Amino acid sequence: MIAEIIPDAYDFSGKKIGRPTGKRIRVFHPTFPIGRNLSQPLSKRFCNIDELRKFLLTCHYVSDEAQFGKKDYWLPPEEFEKRKKGDCEDFALYTWRQLIEMGIKSRFVVGESGRYGEGHAWVTIEMNGKPFLFEPLACAFKKLPRLSMVRYKPEISVKFKDGKISYYSHEKLNYNPTALKAMALFKEWLFFWVKKWLFAIFYIFYKPIKALKNKIFS
Repeated sequence: MIAEIIPDAYDFSGKKIGRPTGKRIRVFHPTFPIGRNLSQPLSKRFCNIDELRKFLLTCHYVSDEAQFGKKDYWLPPEEFEKRKKGDCEDFALYTWRQLIEMGIKSRFVVGESGRYGEGHAWVTIEMNGKPFLFEPLACAFKKLPRLSMVRYKPEISVKFKDGKISYYSHEKLNYNPTALKAMALFKEWLFFWVKKWLFAIFYIFYKPIKALKNKIFS
């Protein structure tokens, strides 16, 4: 869910701009004013990221076409909380709102992600002076390897501080690590996923074996 950002691969701070207009509307087109997503009361309050993660695990990804019959619809956080389903913008807006409530420095971000540069939304946070990428759709994992964030290309981000909303534009950085750096990142990524798959395989086989054992000896 959280991956440490590699500064050379991700323009974390960006450049402050006015309200997105023109070409930026291609990726940033909220259904309601951004402030609307921060003003309405929520029924749930979380003390930390782990509690937020547990709630997100109960939510499901559903496209706007399937849920609303529309190509794009940014669901307000209080509605997402009730429905517990939505697409990437809905997950990200809700996560951003809850992180703000926790007092964690965070931004709602829209841009591109994936091999083919699909439109996507996520959150960034700053903790202990370090920048992190927060992917609500990957809440099955507490932490993600740094290499996972390289495919994220931010275009517009939104910050809320001292009652004011600020917008930022971001550059797309071409990340070309040295051979040693690339090898270290790949080893970290490989170790992470091998460990996850081994745990999953163990769990899949262990559960029925344990059930059978209990049945035999009960």
